[in-house]
Amino acid sequence: MRTISEPPTPTKTGILLINLGTPEATDFWSVRRYLRQFLSDKRVIQAHGPVWWLILNGIILTKRPRSLGRAYDLIWNRDLDESPLRSYSRAQAQKLAARFSDQPQIIIDWGMRYGTPPIGEGIDRLIAAGCDRLLLFPLYPQYSSATTGTAMDAAFDALKTHHFQPSLRSVPPYFDHPAYIGALAESIRNHHAGLKWTPEVTIASLHGLPVDFISQGDPYQSHCETSVAMLRSALDLSETQMLLTYQSKTNRKEWIGPDTEETLIDLARRGIKNISLVAPGFAVDGVETLEELGVRAVQCFTKHGGQNITIVPCLNASDLSIDMLQTLTGENLWAGFDTQVAADN
Repeated sequence: MRTISEPPTPTKTGILLINLGTPEATDFWSVRRYLRQFLSDKRVIQAHGPVWWLILNGIILTKRPRSLGRAYDLIWNRDLDESPLRSYSRAQAQKLAARFSDQPQIIIDWGMRYGTPPIGEGIDRLIAAGCDRLLLFPLYPQYSSATTGTAMDAAFDALKTHHFQPSLRSVPPYFDHPAYIGALAESIRNHHAGLKWTPEVTIASLHGLPVDFISQGDPYQSHCETSVAMLRSALDLSETQMLLTYQSKTNRKEWIGPDTEETLIDLARRGIKNISLVAPGFAVDGVETLEELGVRAVQCFTKHGGQNITIVPCLNASDLSIDMLQTLTGENLWAGFDTQVAADN
C-alpha cells in the first residue's frame, strides 16, 4: 500500500464518445456490410435461428442495401466522402478535447458501435496512451438495450482482450439532465427565431422501438416521455403545441407510437399549415434526421396539404452541444475515482 509521504501515482483518464455508426460508403456492398453487423446484433433484433437467417440473408440483405444506399447518397458529406454522422461525431470529439486541452491527463477519443472506427479500437488507443481510467459516454440521452445496452456490450467485449483492466465508469442516460434539456430548448428557440413564419405545432420525433422491448422492461419510452415533458416546460408549450411521436418503424411488429409520418398526415388534413420537427434523441444528424425527416417527412406533410415545415438540426458539434458534453463529462469524470485514491491514502 502506498504511504502518505509518497506522491500519488500519475493517472490518465480516457473519455470515449460512442455513437451508433455508419456505412463506409453508399454502394450496395458497403451498406450491406453495415446492415449485416447491425441486424445481427441480438440486442437489436431478438429473432434468431434458421428462419431469421434466411430472412436476413435471403431477403433483407439483398433488397435493403439499395434503398438505404440511396437514402445515404442524398445526405452524404461530399467534401469528406463520409456520412454526416461520422463528420459530426469526429468534430464533437475534437471540440470536447479542446475544452480539456489544459489537462493533459485527459484524453478524448470516439468510436462507433457498428462500422468504423469501432469501439474496441478507441479503447485500445486510450489504453495504449496510458489511460488507467476510462469514462464511456454513449451518446444516447434515452436508454435502450438496443442502443446504450449494446454499446456497453461492445466496450466490455473489447476490454476482455486486455490483461490490464482500467478503472471504468460510464455516463448514465441524460434524458432528464438540465444541461441536455437546456441545450435542446435553446437550439429550438434559436432555430424558430430565424423563421419567417411561426410553427403552429412542434413535433419531437424520437426513434421508435418494438412494444415487446418495453414489455420486457426497457425504460426507453418512459425516458422519451420525460424528456419531451421537460422540453415542453422549458419552452412553455402545451401538450397540443409540442407532440411526441416515434419514427423509423422497420417491420410488422407492433411499435410504440404515435408514428411521426402518420401524425404529420393527420395534422395536415386537420388544417395545420406550419410544423416544426425536432429529433431530441439523436446527438448528431444522420440518415434518420436528414433523409427520413428532412426529405420523406417533409414530402409527406406537404403532399397532404401542409405548407411550411422545418427541421431543427441536432445539437451536432455546436457550442450548445459541446457545453452540454463538457458538463456531463465533468460531472462523471472524477466521481468514484478520487474516492478510491483517498481510500488508498
